[in-house]
Amino acid sequence: MKTLSCDVLVAGSGVGGFTAALRAHHQGLDVIVVEKESLFGGTSAYSAGMPWAPANPAASERGDTPQKAMTYLQNELGNLFDPQKTEAYLANCNAAIGFLEANSSVRFTAQPVWSDYHPDLPGAAAELRGLLPGVFDGRRLGDHFSELRPPLRSMMIFGGMMVGREDLPHLFNIRRSVVSALYCARIFLRYLIDRTRYSRGTRLTNGNALVASLAASTFEKKIPLWLSSPLTQLITENGAVTGAVVERNGEKIEVRTRKAVVLACGGFPWDQELTGRLYPHRRAGKSHVSAAPRGNTGDAIRLARQVGGRFDDTAANGAAWAPVSLLPQERGPPAPFPHFIDRAKPGVIVVDRRGRRFANEAVSYHDFVPKMIEACQEDQEVEVFVLADHPTFRKYGLGAAPAAPAPFRAFLRSGYLMRGESLEQLAEIAGIDAAGLRGTVADFNHFAEQGSDPKFGKGGDSYQRFNGDRNHRPNPCIGPIRKAPFYAVKMVPGDLGTFMGLKTDCFGRVLSDEKPVFGLYAVGNDAASVFAGHYPGPGSTIGPAITFAFVAANHIASG
Repeated sequence: MKTLSCDVLVAGSGVGGFTAALRAHHQGLDVIVVEKESLFGGTSAYSAGMPWAPANPAASERGDTPQKAMTYLQNELGNLFDPQKTEAYLANCNAAIGFLEANSSVRFTAQPVWSDYHPDLPGAAAELRGLLPGVFDGRRLGDHFSELRPPLRSMMIFGGMMVGREDLPHLFNIRRSVVSALYCARIFLRYLIDRTRYSRGTRLTNGNALVASLAASTFEKKIPLWLSSPLTQLITENGAVTGAVVERNGEKIEVRTRKAVVLACGGFPWDQELTGRLYPHRRAGKSHVSAAPRGNTGDAIRLARQVGGRFDDTAANGAAWAPVSLLPQERGPPAPFPHFIDRAKPGVIVVDRRGRRFANEAVSYHDFVPKMIEACQEDQEVEVFVLADHPTFRKYGLGAAPAAPAPFRAFLRSGYLMRGESLEQLAEIAGIDAAGLRGTVADFNHFAEQGSDPKFGKGGDSYQRFNGDRNHRPNPCIGPIRKAPFYAVKMVPGDLGTFMGLKTDCFGRVLSDEKPVFGLYAVGNDAASVFAGHYPGPGSTIGPAITFAFVAANHIASG
């Protein structure tokens, strides 16, 4: 077997893997990055790319402090609160982000009015803790652009054009604002030019922009990245990890590490055995669709457990939940579309097969899925329907079906989008109880004109209102459902990545019976989340991935 050596071997090429590699290299260490898949970027490439960073410079100017964030997390996590790891996170998150901004082309912007997900808890902030990465020009990757994992196909428009959160207000206002119309025309023209040379648009946003920026810096610094090179074994000597076996180009290579192996392989969202045991609806025999890459099958977690690493399943939730719809594809399985914001729009409700609303549609995606599961306890599957009338659908879109002026009839032909000339006809097509739906809509409309929702309180806090329509009065999240035709999209439980994982300490070291497995670190979704299955705000997976990758690299370099 061929043998190579390096100081640090990083397994995984998402945000956690790239951050660990860049920081270790910056500390003077010799690094190799290996990636199981033929594309780099992992789950991070699908994400919004936002880290949650309390007391960042912009937030601090408005009075935010680590102490306030600590209070919020104590209330958010309850008896799962880990003071040491939380303190490590809050003490290092902004240093990690500052390092990336100084050593790559990524630039983060603190988001005003994007609140924590439970803004009524003590210590919560209504703005600025979530940081959005700026747009990145994918052409800067050169030949590596084709190796960057594209975003979920269902999240692009026109077959390959990315749209970032900062673009959405312009898209929603395209027919009402000259400024917005010109803005959209510019980015669409850029996309048309791109498609003469590339398979998709090169104007990258969200997690694709963040990953591309970090990858570009990795290539500039000549840090090797081996694609299609899975880890197959961890090597130990006297109880310490001293390397790993990597399969590359059909050949097994023994990579000996002078310092450490860092696992950043994306957790276990496609491990059928683990998810079947740890997800309550999967235990009950019901279906689940992950929005993470299918290669994330828990390989690193299995290898770590073989050398004594402990798996921590004490989190409140096994994964970062999100309701998803399934968009049919010409080839391959349907593409999941996570429903982040359409549920919160005025004139949109979600019902079960009985036609009943069962929850506040505007709560966070992570909070909404357990309510779906509870509502469908007696059903064979967890299936619910997000629906709207014609004016609402054409103004905001519904799921992957876009708002006007984009065409939508292909979504009708595929069966993804259902349409009825009456509520009764829509109910028949979707398999919803017609009387139940008619009664629910009538009850909802009775209060909608006044902008109230006495049943569930939709639009009742700053997070909900942020995802609504700020130009809609009096409640950004409430509007009547009246004008035919009516539209619906079916949603099922999904996830954005796992929260349970390897137990680590505040330095990112993998633990075995509370003692570290020397030479082995885990970051990102391979590690049990510092938030213990809770989702405090935007960037609750990206923030810990960046922070603890930075911390782990510092600890490795310190010896």
